[in-house]
Amino acid sequence: MTSDLPPSLDPEIVRRVESLEVRSRSIVEGLLAGRHASPFRGGSADFAQHRPYAAGDDLRYLDWKVWAKSDRLYVREFEEETNLRAMLLVDTSPSMEYGQGDRQKIAYAQQLAGSLAFLLLRQSDSVGLIVPNDSKRNVPLRQGQGHLRTILATLLTGGAGTPRGLEDALVRPLDRMTGRGIVVIVSDLFVDRERFFLGLRSLRERRHDVIVMHVLHPDELDFPFEGTTRFEGMEDDEAILCDARGLRDGYRQSMQSFLTEIRQRCGSLRVDYRLCRTGEGADVALASLLRERMRS
Repeated sequence: MTSDLPPSLDPEIVRRVESLEVRSRSIVEGLLAGRHASPFRGGSADFAQHRPYAAGDDLRYLDWKVWAKSDRLYVREFEEETNLRAMLLVDTSPSMEYGQGDRQKIAYAQQLAGSLAFLLLRQSDSVGLIVPNDSKRNVPLRQGQGHLRTILATLLTGGAGTPRGLEDALVRPLDRMTGRGIVVIVSDLFVDRERFFLGLRSLRERRHDVIVMHVLHPDELDFPFEGTTRFEGMEDDEAILCDARGLRDGYRQSMQSFLTEIRQRCGSLRVDYRLCRTGEGADVALASLLRERMRS
C-alpha cells in the first residue's frame, strides 16, 4: 500500500498519509452515494463534422437524418473529449496552524484538498498541487490513483511556510497551467486582499473556473474569549494583553465586514465561494459546494 511513496518518508508521515487517504475516500464516497456525476466534470464531446462512412466505423455514430435526406451514409465526428485539469492551492502560512486536532485549520485544509484530489483522480482528471508558502512542495498535474499518494504525502510533509505567497501563486506558478482548468484555493485568506483579488481576476480572465474555500476556526468567527487574555500574532512577534470582552463587539463587526467583502468580491468575479468552519465536517463543506455547483 505504501510502495508508491518516497522511501525516505518518515513512518509517521506514511501512517498519516494512509489515514488521510482513508478519510478522503470515505468523505467522497459518502457525499457521492446516490448522486449523479460530479459537477467538477470538465470533459465534453462536441460535434465537429461529418465524414463519409467507411467499413468498420462504429454504427452508433451514423447520422440517420443525413442518410434519409441524401441516401448516403455519413458518420458524425466529435472533438476529442479532454479531461479536466485541476490545480489545488493549499495555504500553509503560520496562521493556518491555529487550532487543535481536526479543528486546526491546516489539518482541515488537508482533509478538504485530499478529498477533492481523490474525487478528481477517481474520475480520471489531472490534479496538481501548489503550496504557495513553500514552492519546493509543488506537485505537477498528473492522472492516476497512484498520484493521490504523492499529493497526500506532499500535503502532510513540512511545517508552516512563509507568511506570504498565496497572492503571487495565483499568477506565477499557474502561468504553466496551459488551457482552461479549475483552480481551488484553500486558505484562511489572511492575505493582502487587493493583490489576492487581482490574482483572482487574472485567473478568470484566462477563463479558469475558480473556487475559494475559506477556512476559519470557530474562535476566529465567534470570539468566545472571556476576561483578561493575551493574544499573540502567529505571523509576527506582536502580542497584546487586554480584556477580551471589551474587544468582542468590535472584533465581530470587523470579521463580518471582512467576510462580506470576500463574498461580494468573489461574486463579482464569478468565483465560487464557500466559508468552511473547522468545526463542521469536511463532508458537509464539500457537499454544500457540490450542491451549489450543480444548481449553477
